[in-house]
Amino acid sequence: MEGKGAGGRKGGDRKKSVSKSVKAGLQFPVGRIARFLKKGRYAQRTGTGAPIYLAAVLEYLAAEVLELAGNAARDNKKTRINPRHVLLAVRNDEELGKLLQGVTIASGGVLPNINPVLLPKKSTSDAEKTSLPKSPKKA
Repeated sequence: MEGKGAGGRKGGDRKKSVSKSVKAGLQFPVGRIARFLKKGRYAQRTGTGAPIYLAAVLEYLAAEVLELAGNAARDNKKTRINPRHVLLAVRNDEELGKLLQGVTIASGGVLPNINPVLLPKKSTSDAEKTSLPKSPKKA
């Protein structure tokens, strides 16, 4: 009875390890997040599902921000996302704007906005010219 032996203890082929991220179908590192949760001492004990859930939430938020920033970059005819595009994406989205309300994005600038009070007023002569219809030409 050669082969793997009792319980696979005597050498033989080892099974290839599968990461927790692959098992959960995520790109973010579940094991690393689990380590940070333990090391950070946020609680005395950490459940096995907590790092998976947190990794999934972080991955979703990152994907959402990147998608909106990519759209902002394309609107500005750029192929590369820069901090300005991230800022425009976050500030123009209602929910992300609320989540990142107190956050400063370095090199992001500000949203383009001009107070209506500062805009030049239309004069009355300009308004009359636009409101009067032109009379048809006589032959």
